[in-house]
Amino acid sequence: MTTLKSLIATAAFVGGLALTAQGALAQNKLELNMATPWAGGHWLDIGAKKYAENVEKMTEGRIKINVFPAGALGPALKVTETVQKGVADMGHSWPGYDWAVDRTGAIFSGWSAGPNPEEMMMWLYNGGGADLWKQWRKEKFDVVAFPCGVLETEFFMHSHKPIRTVEDMKGLKLRTSSSWAEIAPMLGASTVVLPGSEVFSALERKVVDAIEWGGPGSNLSEGFHKVAKYIIMPGLHAPSGAHDCIFNNATWAKIGDKDKQLLELAGRLTVLDTYLGYAKSDLDAYKIIRATPGLEVVQVDPSLTAAVVKVSGEWAEKQSATNPWFKKVYENQKAFMATVKPMAEFRFATGSR
Repeated sequence: MTTLKSLIATAAFVGGLALTAQGALAQNKLELNMATPWAGGHWLDIGAKKYAENVEKMTEGRIKINVFPAGALGPALKVTETVQKGVADMGHSWPGYDWAVDRTGAIFSGWSAGPNPEEMMMWLYNGGGADLWKQWRKEKFDVVAFPCGVLETEFFMHSHKPIRTVEDMKGLKLRTSSSWAEIAPMLGASTVVLPGSEVFSALERKVVDAIEWGGPGSNLSEGFHKVAKYIIMPGLHAPSGAHDCIFNNATWAKIGDKDKQLLELAGRLTVLDTYLGYAKSDLDAYKIIRATPGLEVVQVDPSLTAAVVKVSGEWAEKQSATNPWFKKVYENQKAFMATVKPMAEFRFATGSR
């Protein structure tokens, strides 16, 4: 009898543990609302939605993310603020949109003296960039954030007139954002910051002479080539960039330690997914753009490239003089970029084979 009673007691105890575990698992299930600055296109589909898909798979459905387009949960260019206030549980954003709060965002989001997509990934995960990013977001914005996407090299401009030299930049009315809004005027341009929803109409109505937005994939879907004849390359202002996934502190506190690790791992996986996804999208789109009658692709003169590098460095040194966070991140990225220069000595240049 004693043995039977022991067995029954043990079974009841184990069953209780199982029920407790199931209850904990059920409590652990979360449905999060994600704010984004993207009205549509591949930054929403390949970027934000891909992260949500990766999270759901990796957490085996414990965490589901509802992705909302620009304006649905808050102002398109204020995703970080929307998350801070708890209006959204989390956000998918671009640190360049927060450059007015802290210019350091320009270094993380991609800038005119920054790395290309491959170098960006290496800096983030081999050079300490991702760790600095998390510390910066926490200290300056009081949110939990980490990289969850790497961006393509952009077109320099869609323009109503050809741009080849520094002289061509003088007097140019250009739609842009982030650091390039301050650096381009150092070359004589006049810059206007507009949200994505207003860019096409400004170019179409010639409110601006030129715009910069993204790479071939995103720009083709926006239709900029339909209203501006000249496509200026390469993307001197944005060799690459990155997105981050941002979490409200109260939301982050509800998530178990294991799932927190999985959320960050999903971010790292989405960096790879976006690198590959944007590259494919850009190559497919560029083929269409090159085959479109009436368009003229313009390669800038090396003298303009040199001028951009020069004024970008001057701008960065000026920011470093008054902003400790900017100085810390800029010097870290600059030092890391010096270590990858030898790669050019043992690699074929793209298209040389």
